[in-house]
Formats: sequence, structure tokens, C-alpha cells
Amino acid sequence: MSSYVYYQGQVVDEKEVSISIRCKAFNYGLGCFEGIRAYWDDEEKELYVFRMREHYERLLNSCKSLYINIPYTVDELCEATIELLKKNNFKTTVYIRPVAFKGSQALYPSLYDDDNRILIYCQPLGKLVEKDDFKVKVTSWRRIEDNAIPARTKPTGGYLNSALASLEVLQDGYDEAIFLTEAGNVCEGPGENIFVYKNSKLLTPPANDNILEGITRDTVIKLARDMGIEVEERSIARSELYSADELFFCGTAMEVAPISYVDKRKIGDGEFKVCKAIKKAFFGLATGKNDKYSEFCTPVYEKVEV
Repeated sequence: MSSYVYYQGQVVDEKEVSISIRCKAFNYGLGCFEGIRAYWDDEEKELYVFRMREHYERLLNSCKSLYINIPYTVDELCEATIELLKKNNFKTTVYIRPVAFKGSQALYPSLYDDDNRILIYCQPLGKLVEKDDFKVKVTSWRRIEDNAIPARTKPTGGYLNSALASLEVLQDGYDEAIFLTEAGNVCEGPGENIFVYKNSKLLTPPANDNILEGITRDTVIKLARDMGIEVEERSIARSELYSADELFFCGTAMEVAPISYVDKRKIGDGEFKVCKAIKKAFFGLATGKNDKYSEFCTPVYEKVEV
């Protein structure tokens, strides 16, 4: 079966695309990416791309920061993604990965060149990890600082930081890591934002604590406020994790996932009531069943009225 990708302005068979071993993106990690979900609704026989515009707006902002000048607008990238999903004829929940990168084979790791490339590929993806909840550990690796490798740009090379943190905690028998900043504040997971629920309030680290300003994070904040839950963005101390009533991760790949233990300390009563309520609301929203946020969901196989 053929698999199709979008590469440099065209939808082509994946077998037609290759990247040189001398490519700067491979050698130095000179690129940035996005992760987008499209959710299949079996009742409606429809595939909904979730918050696609916001993801491509963030991708183009990342490209601007990293001097990767791709000649496409948000609208053009959205249209290309819909075309790509149709071409692959997906009838299941899908993960979409756009990557913008430096394709030059020049030896020096400079961003100052004109070989800018864009690639989009897709793959079926249900639940990222088959776990009901996560046992996590605060990693000894610190989150990269924004003035070293800007976290809000989703740089490909920056994810070595995430990989090292995940490796450390997986080898110690945990499911996932939590980063601290150099100042000792709670930051995020290797690929997820984090929320703390305590005293009927939801807390999450602010942008200036070197987090990625997640699109799922923004969705969770909106849903929590719709439920009447106060949400505060502020710096969080490590010790606040241990006394939380609930903790949970959120992200495009991870979606919404409760945390049951941190550093071998049980969190709350293990019921995850707030997390479960937000998770239920999130999945209803992601498949177009919340009229308030209907603009978040772009249908792929939209039926044409006759």
C-alpha cells in the first residue's frame, strides 16, 4: 500500500522522498516541527483535524525564529494537509507531523542559507501509551533555557534534552519525566505540559518558565474555565507536586493523562476526578461535539449537500 507525504509543495509517494546523510537537519538538528491530531468519528464517518490553524501558526513562528523561510501561508499548509489526508484515505485517528528544516549539505552548522524545506507525513495513532495513569520522576536533567534553544519553537535538535530525561527515568522504572528549570521551578514533561490541581484551583507553569506554550494546554485551560474551575499560570515549586490533589499531563500526542505517583509519592486519592472530567470534555470537543469550539475542528471528508 502506498503512503503519501507532502514535500516541497506537492503530495508525492513517500518512496520518492529522500534526505541526504550530509543534510544539516540530520547532522545538526537544524529544523522545527509540529504534531497535529486528526480524530476519526465513526458515527459521523468523518475525520476532524484538531486546531490545525493554530499548529501551523506556531510552526511559522518557529520558522521565523530559526530563520527557516518556507514560502507557504497557514492557509496553504492547511489545504495541503487536508489534501494529504484525503490522498491517504485515513479512516482512523491520525497523527500529522510537519517538519521544516535546513536541507543544505554545507559542513558548517549555520542557519544562514536558502535551502529551506517543508515535509508533512501522517500515521495512524490511537493512544500514545497504553497506560491509565503515569508514575513519573523529576529528572536530574534541566530544561533547556529559552535563550539557549528557544523552547517555544519546537526545535528538532532541542529534543535531545527530552530524550535524555526520558532515558534516565525509564531506566529507573518510571513511565515519564518531569523537568525543572535552572531556577528549580516545575517546567513540563519531555513532550507534555503539566497541570496541578490543588484547593479547587488548577495551576500550570507560565511561558517564562521555559515551557512550550501547548495548544492542548490552551484547550485544557479553556475547558477548565468552562467548568467553573479557576486556572492560574504561575511558577510551581517541586514540593507542590507532592501535595497536589491531582496532577496530569497534556499534549497533542499524550492528550490528557493523569499522574498517579511522583518520585514514589502517591498523588491525591487516585480518583483523578477533575482530570477525567476534562479528558471527557476534551474528546467531545476534538470530534466536533462542542458547538462553542466547533471552529477548532476541520472536517476532512466534509459531505457536499446535493
